[in-house]
Amino acid sequence: MEKAEKEQKVIAVVVTYNRLSLLTACLQALRSNSPQAIIVVDNGCTDGTSEWLDTQSDLHVIHQQNVGGSGGFHRGMSEAMLLGADWIWCMDDDVKPHPDCLARLLPYTVGSGAGILAPRRLMEGQVFTNDFRRYNLCNPFASMYQDRLKGQSIDGPTPIAGTAFEGLFVSRQVVEKIGLPNKDLFIFCDDTDYCLRAHLAGFGLLYIPEALMDKKRFFSKESWAEKQQKKKWKRSYQVRNSTYLNHHYGRNWSVRHIRGLLNLMGYLVIILFTAPVSRAYKWRDALPLIRAYRSGIREELGPIQL
Repeated sequence: MEKAEKEQKVIAVVVTYNRLSLLTACLQALRSNSPQAIIVVDNGCTDGTSEWLDTQSDLHVIHQQNVGGSGGFHRGMSEAMLLGADWIWCMDDDVKPHPDCLARLLPYTVGSGAGILAPRRLMEGQVFTNDFRRYNLCNPFASMYQDRLKGQSIDGPTPIAGTAFEGLFVSRQVVEKIGLPNKDLFIFCDDTDYCLRAHLAGFGLLYIPEALMDKKRFFSKESWAEKQQKKKWKRSYQVRNSTYLNHHYGRNWSVRHIRGLLNLMGYLVIILFTAPVSRAYKWRDALPLIRAYRSGIREELGPIQL
């Protein structure tokens, strides 16, 4: 017999890296939701976060080298399973669940048929979502993410196919069947990969709009060039991991090879036209992206040498 709602053991997993002020706000909000345990994965912080965490007696703290978000959730979810979690509540340090967020999620842990629940995220009071209803694994000229919830009026629980690790609420049964997140992705697409694996394994995913979390906005006052410079090192992961997803899960040759190539070409065009007139990119920035595409096609994952 399924456990009743009040008997569900919920363990939260927070992955953090050098954002102590955000982490403290996240944990303060998380504590108000009263999960049975909170695991914090310190991904090699160097800003005083590690020392501060060691003073928090109510947390299960894991210190490790920086293995990216995917490696952090891999380790944290593994620990949550060992601690007997029925549901694992995953989040980065830049989100804050509202005081009743967990209470709004719990009714759907029994009887809904869902293995993954997704709260609604707000940014500066406005709905912020990259959740979507369908995967496109057949047409290389259309996005993998179809029927996005962004811009739609969603008032009640809604079936989805994918969400982010920003509040992802996953059942023990899902982890037992499909395993842990792919730690070799490092950052980007790890949540898509995990949701797709759950979807293909037959689990339902449910978007719960009454369960609210706030998400921090970054780089709002910076110029486009400044934003691109800060994000530049991440582009190789975006290209490689999206190429990997399409190559690994694509249902025909064109998706497995062309969609990732189109994504790469989009970045190369940006470099081509902006390198002469902007400090955002230089010509040499094209080579790491080309190598990243090749690694994605070959399904060679792990940290990228930048």
